Amino acid sequence: MKFPFYDAPNTATIICCHAMNGEEPILFVSHDEDDGMWQFLCGKTHETDDAKLVSLEFVFKLDNSIGALIDMSCGYYAIREKQEDNWMIRKC
Repeated sequence: MKFPFYDAPNTATIICCHAMNGEEPILFVSHDEDDGMWQFLCGKTHETDDAKLVSLEFVFKLDNSIGALIDMSCGYYAIREKQEDNWMIRKC
C-alpha cells in the first residue's frame, strides 16, 4: 500500500514499545495540537521509558490501518477497542 500521509515518511512520531514490538495493537492515536506530533499507543498505561521515536512510515508499515487517519487534524485523537474496529475520531 502506498504511503498516504501529507507528512513526510521520515516525520518523527512517538510509539509505545508494546505496539512497536508487536505485543499490542495500536488502539489510540493522537495528533497533538501544540506541536503536530503523532503518537501511536496501545491504550495501556505507560512509563516515559516506554515511548520510542520512530518515523511515520515505520508505523504505517507496522499497521497500515492508520492510513485512514490522514485527514485527522491537530488537536484530535482516534480510538478503537480492537485492531479490526473502525477508528472513532474525537477532539481533545
